[in-house]
Amino acid sequence: MKHSLSLTFLFAFLLTVATVMLAAQTQQPSQTQPANDVPVTDGQAGPCSIEFTVTGTDAKPVYAARIDFRLAYGFMGTHKLEMGVYTNAQGKARFIGLPARVKRSPVEFRATKDELVGVATMDPATECQASHDIVMDKAKTQPQPTPNQ
Repeated sequence: MKHSLSLTFLFAFLLTVATVMLAAQTQQPSQTQPANDVPVTDGQAGPCSIEFTVTGTDAKPVYAARIDFRLAYGFMGTHKLEMGVYTNAQGKARFIGLPARVKRSPVEFRATKDELVGVATMDPATECQASHDIVMDKAKTQPQPTPNQ
């Protein structure tokens, strides 16, 4: 009796393993994220979000521009949030999970790629769900003051 029970258990176990292996073979391979999907970074700090479209001065989308920002929020600004995301082939990127109240408003978002820069601002208290454009141009250098003679 004991021997028969062990064989039944072994048979059931092998049948389960075979079923799992067969199911794993028939699953579709995982797909990579297409370049058209909008990259999203989640701050997990609140209900607000902002989506950007980054273009050059020629109005063409800028691929792989990095958009960065930092902010302080919470009681006396004790919580800090610093994030960045790269744009896709259409120049789009999105931040979600931003706090609705920040210590210093507006929040400045800075886009950079090579020698190009661009800036956009957002006040989460007045525009919690926002969409902005950033036009990137070559960085302007400040003229150096000449020493008095």
